[in-house]
Amino acid sequence: MELQTALKTLADKIEQLKNQIETEESTKHAFILPFINLLGYDSFNPTEVVPEYTADIGLKKGEKVDYAIFLNEQPILIIECKHWKEDLKAHCSQLARYFHVTQTRFAVLTNGIEYQFFTDLEEANKMDDKPFLECTLTQLKENNIQELAKFHKSRFDVDQIVDNASHLKYLKEIKKIIQEQLQQPAPDFVKFFATRVHSGKRITERIVEEFSELVQKAFAQTLSERVHDRLNAALNKEAEQQQEEESIEEEKPKIITTEEELEGFRIVVAILRRKIPTTRITYRDTQSYFGILLDNNNRKPICRLHLDGTKKYISLFDAQKNVSKQLLHTIDAIYNFENILLQTIDYYETTTVTS
Repeated sequence: MELQTALKTLADKIEQLKNQIETEESTKHAFILPFINLLGYDSFNPTEVVPEYTADIGLKKGEKVDYAIFLNEQPILIIECKHWKEDLKAHCSQLARYFHVTQTRFAVLTNGIEYQFFTDLEEANKMDDKPFLECTLTQLKENNIQELAKFHKSRFDVDQIVDNASHLKYLKEIKKIIQEQLQQPAPDFVKFFATRVHSGKRITERIVEEFSELVQKAFAQTLSERVHDRLNAALNKEAEQQQEEESIEEEKPKIITTEEELEGFRIVVAILRRKIPTTRITYRDTQSYFGILLDNNNRKPICRLHLDGTKKYISLFDAQKNVSKQLLHTIDAIYNFENILLQTIDYYETTTVTS
């Protein structure tokens, strides 16, 4: 099962069960262990997933972190778990203490729904104050799934994740600043734009105050226009694709079964009904002929009618399936070939035909 599908399945399970999960231990078993498993680590293998991993700190003995993940006999990740209702912010200092003594580069704080991933970008062997990756399983975005995939057992690479962690950390901080500026632009941010568009030489407080609203509106409109443009582009692409499909459909030659062909079919049925049930006699119309079959089987052709041209014909089959084309002056002339049609049925009924 692909990681995206597995995460979606787990998220659905969380939504269904969370109100019945009343303890931290239940949270571990119902939500967190399945998450560890879908990252490729066997929670039933004590050499790979170690519960209650010892993290003694100085003179303080008996400290244990909920889970330690091992790869190639080395701890690569520690996980501290909380009840799904708990706010994770209150527990970062506890995880930082464990991180310092466990010789791993990555630590996770989770309540089974929210996951915060930490490393030591700022100072070696000291957990950063802020996570470089945060995700909520019930609200996963595409980029979250891509980052979680890097922690999968089959892809785990310490150096690659650490290099990417710096990028993620600063990207998250920049996005946060952008959000703040969109809601309430800071004076320096406003001045950046005012100095480029205002004709005056000096940017006063009054101008900053005036431009604050303009900058906020400009960003809101720009974002709205970009969303609108992308939506229109998607709709136009869909419309073009639909138009192309309709064009292809129109170019396809249409097969129209005529009343005369159906009349010919009814005559053949009338001839053969004395020998076989009418339900066994079917037709398939094609561009070049109107075929009448036994048991709806292309390998059991009874005859073919060619009625679209100025001259009309019937194609008949002998025991070796050789075809003879006979002229039809009228549609009723099919009755003239009654014996041949009955003989064709006899051939199929007495000979094993491979379907």
